[in-house]
Amino acid sequence: MSVVLGVSALYHDAAVALVIDGELRGALQQERVSRLKGDPRLPIAAAHAVLAAAHMTAADLDAVVFYENPFARLEHVLVSTLRGFPQTLRQFPRAMAAQLSQKLWVKDELAAGLGIDRTRIHHDEHHRSHAASAYFASGAQTAAVLCVDGVGEDTCTSVWRGDGTSLRLLSRQLFPHSVGLFYAAITAWLGFRVLEGEQQVMGLAALGSPTKLAAMERLARINVDGSIELDLSCFAHHYDHTLGFSAGFVKVFGPPRRPGKAWVLDDQGVPVDAADRHYADVAASAQHHTEAMLLALAQHARSLCPDVDTLCLAGGVALNACANGILSQRSGFARVFVQPAAGDAGGALGAAWNFGRSRGDVPRPLAHAAWGPALTAAMMVPLATACGLVSQPVVPAEVVARLWRGQVLALVDGRSEFGPRALGHRSLLAAPGPRRVQDHINTAIKRREPFRPFAPAVLRDDAAAYFDHVTDDLGRFMTGVSTTKTAWRETLGAVTHHDGTARVQCVDEHAPHLHALLQAAQAAGHPPVLLNTSLNGRREPICQGAVDVVRFLLAHPDVNGVVVDDVLLTRPS
Repeated sequence: MSVVLGVSALYHDAAVALVIDGELRGALQQERVSRLKGDPRLPIAAAHAVLAAAHMTAADLDAVVFYENPFARLEHVLVSTLRGFPQTLRQFPRAMAAQLSQKLWVKDELAAGLGIDRTRIHHDEHHRSHAASAYFASGAQTAAVLCVDGVGEDTCTSVWRGDGTSLRLLSRQLFPHSVGLFYAAITAWLGFRVLEGEQQVMGLAALGSPTKLAAMERLARINVDGSIELDLSCFAHHYDHTLGFSAGFVKVFGPPRRPGKAWVLDDQGVPVDAADRHYADVAASAQHHTEAMLLALAQHARSLCPDVDTLCLAGGVALNACANGILSQRSGFARVFVQPAAGDAGGALGAAWNFGRSRGDVPRPLAHAAWGPALTAAMMVPLATACGLVSQPVVPAEVVARLWRGQVLALVDGRSEFGPRALGHRSLLAAPGPRRVQDHINTAIKRREPFRPFAPAVLRDDAAAYFDHVTDDLGRFMTGVSTTKTAWRETLGAVTHHDGTARVQCVDEHAPHLHALLQAAQAAGHPPVLLNTSLNGRREPICQGAVDVVRFLLAHPDVNGVVVDDVLLTRPS
């Protein structure tokens, strides 16, 4: 038996994953502990939290594995900056300083932070970590594995074959021709934050039309083998790490949108301003072309693995739920699987699994995403009452009645989710309609763009009655987009996007409290569907502990209470 801690860090979304004898026992992103959104720093605090939850210390670890090769990363940065000279002249000192400081000495930093000997610290490769995190989580005996992100070391896209406990690299595409960095440039040009605002681009795309698709096809040409070729005159990532697009991009699409400028929509959900309608059309065109690029890559993977039926996806681009929905219908694979922490956070899990395999461990597939430290009513009620909140017993039928009276309630259920999606363990819940419910939560609670959609959580066995193209693999972790049936779009207006789509979560007994609430809704004569969004405010990480949840409730008067176990916490009447 081996006890392995996987670590991802120093780019964005740092995380740890504790794997014992091939089985995941705990996983946590650093942001949940530090309360800094997307915190990239070495996740020492997260590591100690996960170990404590497992009643262990760092002394019990056989190995700590960093998810990429810091020396290969240094080589990539050095080569790419020298190749881009003289454009990279100003960037070179900053890039090298970043690599030669903490990033190159990450093994020493981990050893010091965890208080263990450096000989127990190892490293993997970025895309190999991604591939393992997807393939072994799926439980498939054989699969094609497609990893697509910005860049890992020098690789932007890779295709692997998984057989039993082995992973074999079949093809890869090198920097700077990157699907992830193509989408990052669009994100930056639209005025959103790169590595955070990609979800906004997907939401905005539904409001536009792909009128700029021909220009997108020229920006990112799809080759016969599924690889892409960027028109580098329109991008800046190959010579400037702080900006995704260049003057050439602006020449094609016009000036970028000012960050933070408010979005104003009419009653039909269409931008009032003509310039914003143009931005929505560019977003729609970029999304359509990204789907085409991923479909070409999936078909390339199919050609390399003609005898397998499962496609596993990993990397930050695998969090594009709209594209995943297209792949599940048109890729030619019978099964498409995306694990819940498909971005860099999941690399920690893949690195741990890869090391365990070298010691003879057999990775165990993921049945659920609840791998963070637990939170119970016994832990929350004393703090809540000390802060002036009132606790009372509650049953699912009463919670459902409150939701259908228009209340918004937080739900805390045991261990927190690993990855960016709230799946009923740290969630905000509301009735699934009408559409004004979505507007209220976006405006008063989330304080974000009015076009941002919310997900429907539905009983797994009833999902097909309300949504088309739902699959268990994508629905389990809310990693794909389906379509709300026409007859239900008005009733489910708060969880149906402008274009009729919905990012469905199929709920089973692995989210027991949310499952019970959906059953209670059905018993009360409602559809077994609830609006589910993450338990956090604007630009905050999802709540983790009791302090986070109580602070959130006190800071958001439009949230009517918190349900934890069989207790409801509310403000005094």
